[in-house]
Amino acid sequence: MPLATLTLTQNPNPKPPMLPCQLKSPVTRGGLRCLHISRTISPAAVAASSRQQPLRYAVIGAGFAGLSVSWHLLQQSPKEAHLRIDIYDEFGIGGGASGVSGGLLHPYSPKGKPLWRAEECWKESLRLLSIAEAAVGSKELMPGGRVLAQSSERFIVRRRGILRPAVSLKNIDAMNDNAQNCLAGCRIESIDKDIAQKLVPNLCIPFNAAFYMPEAVNVHPQRYLEALYRACETLVENLSISGFEGKMVHLHKKSVHSLLELAGEYDAVIICAGARASFLPELSGRLPLRMCRGVIANLQLPDDDDNREEYPEHGPSILSDAWLAIHGSRELHMGSTWEWNSTNYSQSVPNEEASKAVEELVPKVLAIYPGIKNWNLTGARAGLRAMPPLTSNGSLPLLGRVDDFIGEVNQATSKWQMFTGLKSIGILLGILLGNVIAKAVLCFVKENVASQLTEKKSVPNASQKNTTVMMAR
Repeated sequence: MPLATLTLTQNPNPKPPMLPCQLKSPVTRGGLRCLHISRTISPAAVAASSRQQPLRYAVIGAGFAGLSVSWHLLQQSPKEAHLRIDIYDEFGIGGGASGVSGGLLHPYSPKGKPLWRAEECWKESLRLLSIAEAAVGSKELMPGGRVLAQSSERFIVRRRGILRPAVSLKNIDAMNDNAQNCLAGCRIESIDKDIAQKLVPNLCIPFNAAFYMPEAVNVHPQRYLEALYRACETLVENLSISGFEGKMVHLHKKSVHSLLELAGEYDAVIICAGARASFLPELSGRLPLRMCRGVIANLQLPDDDDNREEYPEHGPSILSDAWLAIHGSRELHMGSTWEWNSTNYSQSVPNEEASKAVEELVPKVLAIYPGIKNWNLTGARAGLRAMPPLTSNGSLPLLGRVDDFIGEVNQATSKWQMFTGLKSIGILLGILLGNVIAKAVLCFVKENVASQLTEKKSVPNASQKNTTVMMAR
């Protein structure tokens, strides 16, 4: 349907579910509440690996964080370990904000500055993306026209690069300076209007400058998450074939109403519920997170008009005031809106909300890609992002143990871990820090954790003047 005549079917907003968390007050020191980083697990749980009773881990959330943690728990644990992972998510794989993200993956800030531990994040992301693709037999067309084993319409990773037109003279200077220090594995190339329009004909380049990241990729988030879960299953199956039959992974599409329901069952519980963690009454007002709902519009070229210009098959996705995630020559996703302080985490988007999103996004896209006027809206989905506080290295996730909230304070052990606040770069940070959390659960040498992940930060919070958290810098 044309963008100007939106008639989406409205779905009722489901009642917020109760997730399996029932956290009590944290330890208070000097009037400030604290979260803690730890890499420990109870000695009793370690002893379980030497007998037939398996270690049992619960992971709450089946998004970028939860499935990354699950994969790394399986992959990092010894082959002979007896280990069971239960993943809980009421909406299933990708049922939260992860499943509707834009998927534009690169290791840079909007000004082209490398993110925290950018090179490590980038390498780990590419590695796990390849593992996910291999698990479902997906091979996408690589730059240079190498083998294409699957239609690009069903891609997991689309490798066409990302293009960012300069939107101001100040932006040009900052991007040029940062491009000099780009990663070798994900280059930033300064290009002019002519080169940019060879990549995407009729693209508007107002300052005759754009920045092209040829190795950056577009990830289909839902397919990636489903493939990563399949990779977990495949790892278990392959180990079983090799004679190591002690590992299991199960997905439970259900809501658990209290962490205490899991207390007697599991050796460790990892809370990866994203924004939904803040809806838990025990955590409400205690996490320094701001909520932001974002709507993404799905668009297609109509099939009844062959004269309308298709998007170039090898054309890059586009980053600007609004972004275009290209899914094929006749399909793309446009995003995203920013509705701060929202409490609506439903993926469903009613007509009125979708109409407002289109009205906000289309003018921004027209400024760089006028051809968007020929595309029709076919649907819209939304996610609620959990945005952590700003640090000297940007806005990075909350990561660490929350035993104090549960009332279990033991410096030698840690049963309860939390990993949330991935904001809009969930794939990148989810993969690296999922590995950190997995090692924290499997090991008990907290000195191995990077010091940046254990620094106390006092941050403003809506329900209290200051909150001190142990978090990634």
